[in-house]
Amino acid sequence: MNYLLVLGREPKISLAELEALFSSSKVKQIASNLAIVTAHSLSLDRLGGSIKAGLILDYPLQDYLSNLPEGKITLGISDYSTRANPRKTWELALKYKNLLKRHGRNVRLVPNGKSAVLSSAASHHNQLGEKTNHIEIIKFGKYTAISVGTQNITAYAKRDQARPARDAFVGMLPPKLAQILINLATEGAKSGTILDPFCGTGVVLQESALLGYSVYGTDLSEKMIDYSRKNLDWLFDKTQKLQKSQAPKIQLEVGDATKHQWQPTPDFIASEIYLGHPLSAPPADIKLKQLQQDAKSLLSDFLRNLGKQIPAGTQLALAIPAWKRPNGTYSGVNILDELDKLGYNAIKYRYASYDDLLYYREDQIVARQIIVLRKK
Repeated sequence: MNYLLVLGREPKISLAELEALFSSSKVKQIASNLAIVTAHSLSLDRLGGSIKAGLILDYPLQDYLSNLPEGKITLGISDYSTRANPRKTWELALKYKNLLKRHGRNVRLVPNGKSAVLSSAASHHNQLGEKTNHIEIIKFGKYTAISVGTQNITAYAKRDQARPARDAFVGMLPPKLAQILINLATEGAKSGTILDPFCGTGVVLQESALLGYSVYGTDLSEKMIDYSRKNLDWLFDKTQKLQKSQAPKIQLEVGDATKHQWQPTPDFIASEIYLGHPLSAPPADIKLKQLQQDAKSLLSDFLRNLGKQIPAGTQLALAIPAWKRPNGTYSGVNILDELDKLGYNAIKYRYASYDDLLYYREDQIVARQIIVLRKK
């Protein structure tokens, strides 16, 4: 089956995630924010970087609409085609509504407003693709897809903001990005233990547990270990599937990632290393060089220590710092040239280069550069 994916705010990162989960041969980018994935099945809950997904129809849309189950229908349309506009999209929605009415159906249309596409918030609020007869038609050129869901922004926000222990000073990794790191590290493996050696408040650990992995968190700060434990206890208490006897295992301990011995050996590593102190403005050149050197030293020492303990083929997905420059670009940590002597290879993607894997908000001084490595 072929699925149409609407990519998130950082589409290159979204594409890398899709390649990791489905292989590059099964992923085709068809627009800056759209991709097609060939797969037996697809769950949007697994994807941190894609905001909508739809099953591409290989037969006329009219046939699909004519054979919908009985009951009231909620219908929305998103047209991502180059020449799409709100007026034409609404006219199309009215056409499909009239078709359904001729088949005796009661139809409520979800308005597009001033856009040819529904926002992910509108699609999610109306449960399009999530409930029977709540339908979103997603169009792009010759492709027509029926939504199978929209990114659950409500659940992400709750896991981010309702956790009992948060600390803005150490940075707050977005759950979406944590999920992307996990997928880049595991490439969709269904089980195993994920290590976060800089676990902080436990965002990677919580997202790993929700995906069914056992979790192993270490941090230099005992306070952060306490925070991770509180947040995981809260998550397990609130999540029914994590309350079963076969729920993922949790292991937490204080440890310096440059020296610690992890037992048992983890299967995958997903983490955000220390990003440094929060900054309110781009650092001066001298300060930047010091920040880069400190981050490189920490990263190198960690990789060297870890490399002694994990077998060949173990995969890591790491978020490391990059700093905004006065011209709006970002300058990161030059670690690629050091990887060979550290004993790692960098994973390459078809649709995303190393420089593309940069995650940041427009006003953010310290961005997150993603690197994906494999132990030689």
